[in-house]
Amino acid sequence: MVTSSRSGNRLQIVARPDRSSSWRTNMLLLAALAVPSLGAATAFALAGAWPILPLAGIELCALGAALYCVNRKLQFRQVITVNRDTVSIDQGFRGPRQSWRFRRDATGLTITPEQHPWEGPSLLLHDRSDSVPLGDFLGREDLLRLSELLRGEFRVRANSATTRLAF
Repeated sequence: MVTSSRSGNRLQIVARPDRSSSWRTNMLLLAALAVPSLGAATAFALAGAWPILPLAGIELCALGAALYCVNRKLQFRQVITVNRDTVSIDQGFRGPRQSWRFRRDATGLTITPEQHPWEGPSLLLHDRSDSVPLGDFLGREDLLRLSELLRGEFRVRANSATTRLAF
């Protein structure tokens, strides 16, 4: 999902993966699966097949851990802020874990076309000394939207299948 807001000379673009469900929905799903699973495991345990009870608990713990890992991964975001003189890119999960600052007049955009019609283009924002890949976690439509937003702000320095930069 790509959202943008402009106020005066400042453009802020937020790119984050699409989330099919919230953490609360995941917990409701886990509870809905836990009730019949633990109910059946309890019935088997009362009938004498007690080893099934810990296995059902382990199964639910594994599912909960998998849901947590996926939900955490989907919290990732990149925030691109374009001011009159600077460009800043912050990325992280709950807050910025990595940050880059570029001078706007020295910043360029490299777009590598997709290899397959289902993929989106690869985007790279760079200056002479550093580069940052953008939107690796986005779907095709979101990458195309991000590409259009960035094309309006930066000079495209390379737009081919190869990403050789010429300064």
